[in-house]
Amino acid sequence: MDIGFFLKGLIIGFSIAAPVEPIGILCIKRSLSKGRMQGFISGLGAASADALYGCIAGFGLTAITNLFLSQKLLLNMLGGLFLCYLGCRTFFSMATAREVPLIKNSYLGSYLSVFLLTLTNPMTIFSFLGIFSGLGVVESSSYRSAITLVLGVFWGSALWWFILSNLANGFRQYLNQRGMNWINRGSGLVLFIFGIMALWNIKG
Repeated sequence: MDIGFFLKGLIIGFSIAAPVEPIGILCIKRSLSKGRMQGFISGLGAASADALYGCIAGFGLTAITNLFLSQKLLLNMLGGLFLCYLGCRTFFSMATAREVPLIKNSYLGSYLSVFLLTLTNPMTIFSFLGIFSGLGVVESSSYRSAITLVLGVFWGSALWWFILSNLANGFRQYLNQRGMNWINRGSGLVLFIFGIMALWNIKG
């Protein structure tokens, strides 16, 4: 394994995941309400989607890239509507004692919801195309370098979600039911606003 490419991918994945956007809000909210593992598993959904887009860019899969980009409006609309739905559901949910334990068999749902939500932003491909082109692995014969870079992207993104979910979980002990209800309302409102912004950008 080319350690240099892996480290570059690690930095890229961490940097792409770090900005606090809808996925970050979801990860924080789930870590606070359901524990660090729920938040981390949610983040792994985003890391997997980032790695998938990294594969598309790294291996120069032009047909797949064009397919995603040709459906940009549809994907943005679905993503915006999903964010609005999550925002409303989060805003009106009440924190109860029964919400604190992890819900059985909910890990897959947490993972898939964030994975699909991250996939609704096909413009991520352009970020990877630009980065990978600068590193000389886009549409090249260096498949080993591309694989190594994508692995680094996944683990870099996963590292960020591990840190964020643990930081958020650290505040659980200081929250009572009333505080958790306010967090639900605040995070729900933010998610809804992100959804409206996504839908508005379709018009623009």
